[in-house]
Parts: sequence; C-alpha cells; structure tokens
Amino acid sequence: MTKALMLQSKIEALLFVVGDDGLTIKQLSQLLGEQEDVITQTLVALRKAYEEDLTRGITVKEIAGVYQLITKTEFADTIQRLVENPTSQSLSQASLEVLAIVAYKQPITRVAIEDLRGVKCERPIQTLVSRGLIKEVGRSEGTGRAILYGTTKEFLHYFGLNRLEEMPPLPEEEFADTEQETDLFMTKFQETFSDAK
Repeated sequence: MTKALMLQSKIEALLFVVGDDGLTIKQLSQLLGEQEDVITQTLVALRKAYEEDLTRGITVKEIAGVYQLITKTEFADTIQRLVENPTSQSLSQASLEVLAIVAYKQPITRVAIEDLRGVKCERPIQTLVSRGLIKEVGRSEGTGRAILYGTTKEFLHYFGLNRLEEMPPLPEEEFADTEQETDLFMTKFQETFSDAK
C-alpha cells in the first residue's frame, strides 16, 4: 500500500471512531504527524474516491471546518426505513451497557457514562435515544452544561416494568471504582432482565 493510501485509511479510521464529533484538519495533522496541506489533499482524494465508487454508502463531508464520515444522500430512503423500524434490531452489548448505567445512575452525563465504561459512548447513546429508551432530562450545572440522560416510558415497556422502583437494587460496592464495575453492571442487569423480552 502506498503512503498516500495508508494516510487515507488512517484518516478514515479516525473519522469513523470519532463519529459525529468529526475532526478538523489541524487535529488530523497533529494525530497523524503530517502537514496540514498534506491532510487537506488526502481528504480531497478520499472524498473523490468515495464519490466515484458507487459501491460505497458513505462519503466525507466538511461541516464548519470539521470533517465527518456521513452516509450518501442517495441512501436516505434506506436509512429512513431503519429509523422508522428501530425495534426490528436487538441492542448491541455496548448499548445494553450504556442503558444499564443510565437506568441505575440517572440523571447522568455522557462523560460520566464514559468514565464508568472506560470507552466512548456517543454511538450507543445515539442508538438508545433514537429508539426512545433514553432521553435528555436536563443539563448539568457544571462547565459546558452537559446533557443529562434518563430512561423513558419506552424503557419501562421494553423491560416489562411499571416504574423504575421495580428495578432490583444493586449493592453499593457494585458502583465502586474498580476494573470490574462495568462487568458487575452487566451481570446484574442481564440476570434481571434476561427474560423480560
């Protein structure tokens, strides 16, 4: 693989991982150790490659100086069908973990969820919001007024609950700051709700 193609692949990987946050040319330059003009040329080549390849469903787009991977507009109808029928797919492990944390620790910010899981949670949160299982319930008082998330009535329906108080209490030590905290969340959550659906 040539250096130019390798750089395209690295940019693609970074843009995929950051999702909707996207990255600026300056950020990509710092992350990849390349000059900004090289990054700019590579982004142009990557976008051209996406647009010319009719077998690809995504492309690169610049929005207010931030570059993101997005779906091509010609697939809007296909994506709309997914949005209109989100319950046809089961939740991923990551989404279940985030849902468990929100359920037991609400209201909670994305940063706090990520601190508990130890990984980025933007996509699972988007999935849960799109399925109506969690929603914005307010804003934190701290710097930046981060969004606070909580569960919805659809969450109760999904797990066959009448109210949040019906969720089994978790021992306090399960919230301790240990490497096993997420596993403890999921073990208890899955044991409790394995037969709910």
